[in-house]
Amino acid sequence: MPTYTDVYGVTITYYVWPVDAPRGVVQIAHGVGEHARRYTRLAAALNAAGYTVYADDHRGHGQTGLGQYAGDHSRLGRLGVGGVRAAAAGVRQLSGIIRLAEPGLPLILLGHSWGSFLAQMIINAHAGEYDAVVLSGTAYRWPGYLDSGDLNRRHKHLGTTGVEWLSRDPAVAAAFVADPLTTATPLAKLFGLREAARLFGRPARGLPTALPLLMLVGGDDTVGGERSAARLAEAYVARSGLRDVRLVVYPGARHEVFNETNRDEVIADLLHWLDQHLPVVPAPAARDDKRAD
Repeated sequence: MPTYTDVYGVTITYYVWPVDAPRGVVQIAHGVGEHARRYTRLAAALNAAGYTVYADDHRGHGQTGLGQYAGDHSRLGRLGVGGVRAAAAGVRQLSGIIRLAEPGLPLILLGHSWGSFLAQMIINAHAGEYDAVVLSGTAYRWPGYLDSGDLNRRHKHLGTTGVEWLSRDPAVAAAFVADPLTTATPLAKLFGLREAARLFGRPARGLPTALPLLMLVGGDDTVGGERSAARLAEAYVARSGLRDVRLVVYPGARHEVFNETNRDEVIADLLHWLDQHLPVVPAPAARDDKRAD
């Protein structure tokens, strides 16, 4: 597995799902308490549509976390020195690696949940480095719009795993609990209140108006849900000046829309949106030129 080292000396593990002659690159930023390999099915669908996919295990998570903590699974999810800001910088660092490895290709940043918050933070300062942004399971990062309490309280009568809030598919909760690289410890406890508070913020003013943004959320998502996502979409238009913002809400769906019972619909919507914004351009000559270089 390839790695890179962040500014604090933490070794970050990342994964690449490549395709021949890609039309673009999708960089996935995963959520808290999970890891990049949970997106293997989504990566396969993106591959089939012509996209190379990159994803890292963020600081404290997955293989990166095991390396940080000498294999101690009980410490997974804890970010370590630099905290949230370092985690966001690490995601952007991978973007730079992608640009060098895949020159000239459109780069789409796809963040889920906490990964979507990191993406929001990155876009606030570096929007010009990306060609499109997708946020799933996202929320407006402001008190009253982002639930930091017991995310399973509305669904705890539906099962015994404690993570029924993730999806209507019971297999998703069962797999999450059985996965040795996941943790259901709440974000505030993993990060500490001071670091968790760094997640609060709003979309920046004056972002590049042409940056396309897609938001995919479940109507029964306890992290934010429709009201919070609608507020975020409104802010990106009114505050940031984006002209191409689309919000899709899936009634009844919970937090992990890519792992929901209607996952095929969600992935189809994502691919259709990408098709609209990154159309296939037959360019055999361009590929020949690249070989000639």
